[in-house]
Amino acid sequence: MMTGNAAPTHTTPVVVDTHVAERLAQALRCATISHEPPDTAEPAASDTEPSDAEFVRLGAHLEQSFPLVHAELELERFGHSRLYRWPGVEPDRVSAILLAHQDVVPVDDLQRWTHPPFAGVVDDEFIWGRGAIDDKSRLIAILEAVESALAAGIRPRHTIYLAFGHDEEVFGDHGAVHMARRLRESGVHADLLLDEGGVILDGIAEDIDRPVASIMVGEKGYATVRLSVSAVGGHSSMPGAQTAVGQIARAVGRIQDHPMPLRLTPVVSDMVTRLRQVMPDYRRRLLRFAGLATPVITRILAARPQTEALVRTTTAPTVIRGGIKPNVLPQQAEALVNFRILPGDSVASVLEHCRTVVRDAQVRIELVGMTSEPSPGKPPGPAFDMIAGLAKSVVPGIAVTTGIVPGATDSRHYDDLAATRCNFAPILLSQADVETIHGTDERISLVNYARLIEFNRRLIDQLAAPPHTRGADA
Repeated sequence: MMTGNAAPTHTTPVVVDTHVAERLAQALRCATISHEPPDTAEPAASDTEPSDAEFVRLGAHLEQSFPLVHAELELERFGHSRLYRWPGVEPDRVSAILLAHQDVVPVDDLQRWTHPPFAGVVDDEFIWGRGAIDDKSRLIAILEAVESALAAGIRPRHTIYLAFGHDEEVFGDHGAVHMARRLRESGVHADLLLDEGGVILDGIAEDIDRPVASIMVGEKGYATVRLSVSAVGGHSSMPGAQTAVGQIARAVGRIQDHPMPLRLTPVVSDMVTRLRQVMPDYRRRLLRFAGLATPVITRILAARPQTEALVRTTTAPTVIRGGIKPNVLPQQAEALVNFRILPGDSVASVLEHCRTVVRDAQVRIELVGMTSEPSPGKPPGPAFDMIAGLAKSVVPGIAVTTGIVPGATDSRHYDDLAATRCNFAPILLSQADVETIHGTDERISLVNYARLIEFNRRLIDQLAAPPHTRGADA
């Protein structure tokens, strides 16, 4: 059970003044980029470690900007990752683990940006820069909220952890993995794990007349399959029945033409049930008996790429290569196919599916790089209800539902450390806004940043000790 004070009843977001906006902008100026080795699915530690200097600069900025946090919370470093412990009045119990990450993805289209991606420009509407949404805004907003609470003399009833990884964009092996292990070794089990993932989307469906907050409670798995062929080679004037390139192309085509089956998972069934309450009558009648209408629901969701990922393990051929000259038969060819795995499927079942549909003994099929099994999610409980209530208080008039994160987040490393997992940030985005994440012109509006800070401060208020106990010894 979550315990603490009732959330404030006011609904106007805090105003982001110049100093608050500038603190985020300065963090965006730190080019804390995580790199993967080019054209491979396998991260190498020497290549994926981003610039030390940029992380040192960001760390110094955090410590200078949030002096109370760094005076009163315990900080342990794991490389550039930062694990903070905020002891509660009753310190042996943990109410929350709040995750965010410091690193960002590279930029490969500099000329298309309105402002340089690491300039940290603040104008009348937005704070611009790589990481403005993913994920420095959440990181800085959490620290803003904690600093504000400390200044007000607030102390949590139960212990809170802040875990800020430095390599989430390249799978978290050097950051989140080590911080989660430390918490596990310390016997930590929290009521709530809160991380990035879901947001509030406007125009999520034609039939829904209000923004929808998707509080994700699980995560899809991840696997990359490599297909490879070896051949004799020779001159292109005397080819055999097929070349290595043709063989790989045919294998990729078979995998893409035979996707894994549509399936309605319990989380998505719950999502549909919740959304049904804000749908028009004809939709509600259609979806009234979710069990009987499962094929209808899955077909509706599969009609759009944005929602097909909710009902299928997705298949994405991403790399294909082979050959050295137009007139030379290739001796080697290979392709990489990325899968995001729906709960109920597994890494092993993806590999078996590929072998079944390719049906070619000469094509070698193997896993490469990081793999992650899906996290099916736990039934929503009191912690979920608290996050939903806070979202509605910060952005009134929204609908709230569950969901599953289609990508990979650091949360998967902590999945066993909390009774409830929520991947969510209360920022209101259009589809065009979503496309800036990992894309061109990433930015966050001043209004959304205010919502983030207010949401985290209200969360701390919910988890706070009663006033008469805040000064007491644990």
